[in-house]
Amino acid sequence: MNPLAEYQGRLAERRSAREREQKQYLWIGNARLATAIAGVILAFFVFGKTVISPWWLIAPVALFSALVVIHARIAGRLERASRAVVFYEQGLARLQNQWMGRGEPGERFRNPAHIYAEDLDLFGKASLFELLCTARTRAGEDTLAGWLLAPASVDEVTARHQAIQDLRPRLDLREDLAVLGETVRSGMNPEAATRWGQAPPVLFPAGARLIAAVLAAAVVVTFSLYMSGLATRTPFLIALLVELSYGFFLGSRTLQVTASADAPANDLELFAKLLERLAREPFETPLLRRMQRDLATGEGQSTRNGRSAWAEIARLCRLVAALDWQRNLVFTPIAMAVLWGPQVAMAIESWRRRSGPHIGDWIARVGEFEALCALAGYSYEHPEDPLPQLAGQTGGCFEAEGLGHPLMPDAECVRNDIRLGGELRLAIVSGSNMSGKSTLLRAVGLNAVLAWAGAPVRARSLRISPVAVGASIRVLDSLQDGRSRFYAEITRLREIVNLTGGDRTALFLLDELLSGTNSHDRKIGAGAVVRMLVARGALGMITTHDLALAGIADDLPGRAVNVHFADTLDEQGKLHFDYRLQAGVVERSNALDLMRSVGLEV
Repeated sequence: MNPLAEYQGRLAERRSAREREQKQYLWIGNARLATAIAGVILAFFVFGKTVISPWWLIAPVALFSALVVIHARIAGRLERASRAVVFYEQGLARLQNQWMGRGEPGERFRNPAHIYAEDLDLFGKASLFELLCTARTRAGEDTLAGWLLAPASVDEVTARHQAIQDLRPRLDLREDLAVLGETVRSGMNPEAATRWGQAPPVLFPAGARLIAAVLAAAVVVTFSLYMSGLATRTPFLIALLVELSYGFFLGSRTLQVTASADAPANDLELFAKLLERLAREPFETPLLRRMQRDLATGEGQSTRNGRSAWAEIARLCRLVAALDWQRNLVFTPIAMAVLWGPQVAMAIESWRRRSGPHIGDWIARVGEFEALCALAGYSYEHPEDPLPQLAGQTGGCFEAEGLGHPLMPDAECVRNDIRLGGELRLAIVSGSNMSGKSTLLRAVGLNAVLAWAGAPVRARSLRISPVAVGASIRVLDSLQDGRSRFYAEITRLREIVNLTGGDRTALFLLDELLSGTNSHDRKIGAGAVVRMLVARGALGMITTHDLALAGIADDLPGRAVNVHFADTLDEQGKLHFDYRLQAGVVERSNALDLMRSVGLEV
């Protein structure tokens, strides 16, 4: 299926549907107005100088009420159609490379101290997160960010690969999650709902629910006997007095429950629609079926209950709605007589003790579904990007054919082959300014992050072992922390060296290593750091303008290789780059040429 053509076709359909709903919305709105005006005119003849019977008002009132209901339904359909239009417009923007600044940048996940996030442009405007993230809930965004910030195990990634292949063609599901999730995002406070579910229980006296039910039954029975003439009113009054006293005794606890339940119930009612939609989808892979089964059987709940998550939430909503009945003037006396408020409050508190601790799990599980759908959507929109081949643990490897930068459009992306592993542990990339050295490092790092998040990669093929990425590409000084650029860089290098003590092979990406110090110390220090990393089993790449550092390969025969990017200067003095990785050390520098090209005479 061609994603561009499919998005364009569906966008046209959704726009057409939105136009139809807008016309109906306006037509029904005008009909409501006309009906209201007609009702006012009839009321003038009914309540002024009586000309016609008041029964004539029934027709406009009934018609107006029906139009209100129809108008609300059309408004809902119009809103859903509008959200679907936005969903496909954003999809087309990604396909046409117009997505930068239009999505969720994930600014709250930015952490300059992270060992690769800032260097690889994981978050912020025009970042990997903005390209990938189609989640509509905060939990979905949190889950996706967590996958990008920490590599998963081989088993987890394998399960995600299967799930992505299952989800990839399910465009209708992704559209529904986007449309429903927008409502959740705008109306739900997931943190507040989770806190309410996990708050300490409100303790009612032992047997309170049974006592309340017995007293309510006693009031009903004695009142029935009194009304039928089979008993005096004394038993009824005694039962009522005892019941009201018991209701007063439970009053503070009842108020505590009822005052806190309304907002979480409303939030979860929105969330239940997402759960119900996921429950209807016929998944095929083990991970998705297990996630669906957990929600469908009430994960973590007693086997006696066994209700689905969305059914449990629906029960809570019914209980909270029942609380509102006692606000009705007709029902209020009855509610007082049968301890309606305390009985419903105790039922809500019982629900919260049973299901409240799992609210956070339900939200997290939907977040996991959304994160998988985001990766599946990326796979759908990039059909030529394969899932990586996961290699074993021995020695570590990164072997890519046709590797490209995931944030660059295909038309502008120049691909290169990269092979690290086995005996070869280090590639030293030399080249002139603007030739593509830093972009290559980011391409390697981003594809490693994608691979161990479970996503497709931008390459014709990629074989990768479990790696822990460490990057020093955009390390800056900090006035607030009182750190120079050099100190910040050596601190990062220490963190990268520490990665070699873990259970994953360290993959280091170092741009212009130790450029913040003099050339003498730089050569000695850079050589020492790189040799240490290689000796500890790491593999990686460094870039350099300083050709003296290219000599490190001579000190590591068979374990390091020199590669470079070249440029050419035409007769008009204009530089040209082909961004093709070549063997050996670069033979020329373009710094002076670049200075002359901007008007600096040298």
